[in-house]
Amino acid sequence: MNDTLPAHDAPSTQSLLDLARGSGLAPLRLRGRELLPVVQGGMGVGISAGGLAGAVAALGAMGTIASVDLRRLHPDLMAETGDLEGPAAKARIDAANLLALEREIRRARETAQGQGLLAVNVMRAVGEYAPYVKRALEGGIDAVVVGAGLPLDLPDLAQDHPQVALVPILSDARGVQLVLRKWEKKGRVPGAVVIEHPRLAGGHLGAASIADLVDPRFDFEVVLPQVAASLREAGLEREVPVIAAGGIRSAADIRRVQSLGAAAAQIGTPFAVTRECDAHLAFKQVLAGAKPEDIVEFTSVAGLPARAVRTPWLDKYLRLQERLQAGAHAKKHCTLWFDCLAKCGLRDGNASWGQFCIDKVLGYAVAGDVRRGLFFRGAGALPFGGEIRSVRELMQWLLGDVRPQPMEA
Repeated sequence: MNDTLPAHDAPSTQSLLDLARGSGLAPLRLRGRELLPVVQGGMGVGISAGGLAGAVAALGAMGTIASVDLRRLHPDLMAETGDLEGPAAKARIDAANLLALEREIRRARETAQGQGLLAVNVMRAVGEYAPYVKRALEGGIDAVVVGAGLPLDLPDLAQDHPQVALVPILSDARGVQLVLRKWEKKGRVPGAVVIEHPRLAGGHLGAASIADLVDPRFDFEVVLPQVAASLREAGLEREVPVIAAGGIRSAADIRRVQSLGAAAAQIGTPFAVTRECDAHLAFKQVLAGAKPEDIVEFTSVAGLPARAVRTPWLDKYLRLQERLQAGAHAKKHCTLWFDCLAKCGLRDGNASWGQFCIDKVLGYAVAGDVRRGLFFRGAGALPFGGEIRSVRELMQWLLGDVRPQPMEA
């Protein structure tokens, strides 16, 4: 289509659905509702909170709050916990983060005004995984999305909330088959399944090593038909939509994954550079301005591959990585006095894993500290190059190739 709409022409949910259909895109049907076939991915620390998730849901899609360390977006909670030290600090910081999650769910609901769906993303690998899930459920969230590990116990945590969609993030058909078998014994079916391509996604990646990122078994042409076959064998092909994630940047990309069996696309980095993203403007500029040669893969603190923008901090870390790994030793406590990851190379002294505090450097990033921050980013060019555009303009591009008007100089 490649049309241009005036900046003040704010589309309704229905007009965006019509735009999607006109582009040959089918809607996503989830929890009995018809949604835009776009899911905004969860991005922590504090990148996708109530502001971004609510803005996405308000347009009729699914917006996602990333649960980890949301206190960083609340000055009063940081004033109470930012300088805490000692054994009692962990409990107070964890309590502050749960309160922040409550606040962000409320903020997203107020922004969404009953449109779309709202999800909370919780990493299985964090120490406070279960409390985050329970607090999200108590807060009335529509969906709980879990990645960074197999959420085999998620139905147990959500047994009192049968109406909530439980959504695992996986990377291959074997993981889907395992989740289906284990959840079936607990009487629960996934609300949807996200299939994330490790070679294309940002942040922590669902592969065992950097070398595995190019394994063809992760390619959408391979994995999406395999997952569809697994769901068909289980009699769930109409009940469990599949959401493809990683490197999706346009309506053509969404059409492609839908032709392979996906119902929708999960998209992260393009939403991180919107005006409504909850991060500092400098954070958005780093992501938007990154060239392909600026994006690197490295081993993160949990031992998994990660993809991020080369910044002064990451350059220095990569230069010192071997020396830091050679001197690895177990720490008696987390450097920030709370256990953000169940397993951490720095804290646990695992020499083959990353030797830095992931929460600290992500905290610098969300605050816009270019010198000291770690800026995760997915592969591929962004829809509007280095421009920071609105969620509405991004949606119009993703659903119908509608280019926004040029920005004023």
